[in-house]
Amino acid sequence: MTQAAAASTAQSYAPPSVTQFSVFLDNRVGKLLELLKAFEDHPTVQVCAFSVQEASDYAVVRLVTNSSRCARDLLVRQRLPFSETDILVVEVGRDHSLTRLCLFLLGAELNIQFCYPVLLKPNGAPTIALAVDDLTLAGQILRKKEFRLLGECDLPGPCPPMAC
Repeated sequence: MTQAAAASTAQSYAPPSVTQFSVFLDNRVGKLLELLKAFEDHPTVQVCAFSVQEASDYAVVRLVTNSSRCARDLLVRQRLPFSETDILVVEVGRDHSLTRLCLFLLGAELNIQFCYPVLLKPNGAPTIALAVDDLTLAGQILRKKEFRLLGECDLPGPCPPMAC
């Protein structure tokens, strides 16, 4: 393979990624319950992971679901302000520890912006949601080190229909 072809292949690699929604809520009693209830009442979208960051006037709820398309529609219908970002979902465990994951990313000078546990684990293995500076490079490194990266289709839950 020529150097040009190798570079092209490396640049076109896209690791499996998942859409994370950052939902902005008023910091008031019951708002998180309302959000989670809206997802629970939806027939096909399931919350697989979430994390809450609190401030004095608002909270940011980071969510990963089994269907970003249906989650997006639900958030729009609920008139909730949100943003989206792609993140990695990575299985960790005995041979693929969180410490080793951090070591490998540090070796490439990649910064971990945040991470949190995934509640619904497709294979029963400890799993984390992970945001990094460069998804492609992080995905290449972790795959090379034999970490299992999951995409949205790997997350548990009912298969969403074409229309949400």
